[in-house]
Amino acid sequence: MGKLYVVGSPIGNLGDLSPRAIETLSACDLIAAEDTRVTLKLLRHFGISTPMVSYHEHNRRESGAAILRRLQGGEDCALITDAGMPAVSDPGEDLVRACHEAGVPVESVPGPVAFATALAISGFPGGRFTFEGFLSTNKRSRREHLDSLAGERRTMLFYEAPHKLPNTLRDFASAFGERPLAIVRELTKLHEEVIRTTCEEAALRYADGGLKGEIVLVLAGAPPEEAEPVPLEDAVAVARENLAQGMGASEAARRAAQASGRRKSEIYAELMKGN
Repeated sequence: MGKLYVVGSPIGNLGDLSPRAIETLSACDLIAAEDTRVTLKLLRHFGISTPMVSYHEHNRRESGAAILRRLQGGEDCALITDAGMPAVSDPGEDLVRACHEAGVPVESVPGPVAFATALAISGFPGGRFTFEGFLSTNKRSRREHLDSLAGERRTMLFYEAPHKLPNTLRDFASAFGERPLAIVRELTKLHEEVIRTTCEEAALRYADGGLKGEIVLVLAGAPPEEAEPVPLEDAVAVARENLAQGMGASEAARRAAQASGRRKSEIYAELMKGN
């Protein structure tokens, strides 16, 4: 039985390929590549001559089955995508799942991930976040996806192609208004850029499709909903009940303020009226 190695590849700068990844790509019997032309440039740069097979969105069933047979026959395979970690918003997840189901060992050789890198340099909260991948090109599916995120409080990350960006920004403006947004482009490349803006401003400024390169959108989560304040008269009623139980006016107002979220001073002032 062979082993599938899930190998992270550079998202821009070839210098980010790890020594372990180079060793794995060199030692495997075959490399399953999303685009063999892109991967060939990487292999040539590092002097790696391991044979490649094509594995991508349009041939994943047939190619995946053939790769699995070779793995079951004892060959080791490195799964690699054009940029970043395979199986993250990528058809490689099907091959990984098939290997698990067939009892073929799967091992990680981690490398750069675009959405995590974008989050790290965006300046947006990173303690909790959700990766939303690519939005559907189907208008109804897009709208349902965005509508489902209206109340999401975690930072959200999306991948987008530059030619689709104007439409996506318009949809963001419609769904999220003045919500803060970071457009992170060309990660690790010469023209790496973080544009901190808002959804509405971005839709106006970049509707012409002028932004190029690989893009990650980092969207701020929804602000927490502010609870409706307890009516003052209700808070004062609680304070009067406290008074009736023998508390002093100051303590009665303080307890009512804690229970209602109102200010002690305004409750106390109402209590003192007419006294």
